[in-house]
Amino acid sequence: MSIRLFALVALVLFGGYTLWVMAISEQPLLEFGAQLMGRPDTAQVVIDLYLACALIGIWMYQDNRRQGRGLAYLLPFYLLTAVFASIGPLLYLVLRTPRRHEA
Repeated sequence: MSIRLFALVALVLFGGYTLWVMAISEQPLLEFGAQLMGRPDTAQVVIDLYLACALIGIWMYQDNRRQGRGLAYLLPFYLLTAVFASIGPLLYLVLRTPRRHEA
């Protein structure tokens, strides 16, 4: 399975699940995030997740430059990553133009 296909399947499934959870949630997203950061055990998981997202963001920046695009192209992906973590990188991978030797 190609990385693009995997990213598409994961984006559809996880994105759909995320939308469903947000629709049934009784707590606003920011309030939920603040609650997670209020305890050391869950804060550690959130910090770990965002460190991983930062590393992925660095890779996206470098890949985006190799693709010949400007920083403005990345801003929506970074915004999605900041709010929904995996959704931004998954969408980036789905829309990414593979280099010739990757196709």
